[in-house]
Amino acid sequence: MKIDYVEMPSSDFAATKAFYAAAFGWEFEEWGEEYLAFSNAGLEGGFRRADGPPPRGGSLIILLAEDLGAAEKAVTGAGGEIIERHEFPGGKRFHFTDPSGNELAVWTKLPL
Repeated sequence: MKIDYVEMPSSDFAATKAFYAAAFGWEFEEWGEEYLAFSNAGLEGGFRRADGPPPRGGSLIILLAEDLGAAEKAVTGAGGEIIERHEFPGGKRFHFTDPSGNELAVWTKLPL
């Protein structure tokens, strides 16, 4: 089986839509007041209404970027907060939080 769908919490759908549309060009469809689906992200998913920020340390969604610097500027320009940067064999990445407190990461491959 393959991963088919990703779901994250959101305490503010308007802020979530604005952030991900500005930072990554994601598109959205609202399904009532409790669910916000996204597309144009490489894998479809959605945001469910939540009261507060999720706990840190759970599963991590990692996006791939060709230009990590441009991705970081897009994230911070859209209101995301960079919380970690590091390199590893073959690549480097940064972690960020979105307006609802979800932690995601963006990575890029280093040239061989």
